[in-house]
Amino acid sequence: MSRPLRFEHFQWLGDKRTQVVYDLDAVIDSSVIDELIASEQYAAFGPDTLAEARNRGYRHRSI
Repeated sequence: MSRPLRFEHFQWLGDKRTQVVYDLDAVIDSSVIDELIASEQYAAFGPDTLAEARNRGYRHRSI
């Protein structure tokens, strides 16, 4: 899957509704990311690391 246009330079994308973070490099089912982008309830992290996402309370989920 290619990364969404707004997130082409980010690897980790968070869902604010469920506090789950997705690795955009490892996405198999792009429908989850498409729905997240459509909902406009997403978050990017700076620095763009899993550690930073976890620091903000997000849990990693593989899709």
